[in-house]
Amino acid sequence: MTSSSAGPQPYEVARVTSQAAELLEVLWGRASTAPVSASQLRVLFILEHNEGINLRTLADALGSTPPSTSRLCDRLQAVGFVERRPGATSRRELRLYLSRRGSVFLDDLRARRERALQSVLEQMPAARRTQLLQGLVAFCAAAAEEIHDEDGTVADARPA
Repeated sequence: MTSSSAGPQPYEVARVTSQAAELLEVLWGRASTAPVSASQLRVLFILEHNEGINLRTLADALGSTPPSTSRLCDRLQAVGFVERRPGATSRRELRLYLSRRGSVFLDDLRARRERALQSVLEQMPAARRTQLLQGLVAFCAAAAEEIHDEDGTVADARPA
């Protein structure tokens, strides 16, 4: 990796971060997301951070159409992970909520993913883990800010 006295260039960090994301996908692939697909999992994450949004807002956040998003939510409602409730101002408008069961599922998935990461992180020297943690906290904050600026939704950086 080449770098100037100011540190590594963003394109260099982006390349390594992309490689790390691919490795995470492999590690996390061992922690099954059944009974939901990757698209449905994304819906659950969005609902967790944007409780009570409507279908159109969710579709926009997904970059999808309302009919496709509705079908995703139908399947998630069928397994008990999503609840649809009438809006406070208009009973015709439905609001989407992560159910208690959906929340428990996400907590369990995160715990399984964290266990998969722990074995890798235990192989790193403590000083490198500290550097990684500091970098990831900064990355999460910057990414959450960019997501918030782009689509107006609230993103949670979840710093440790």
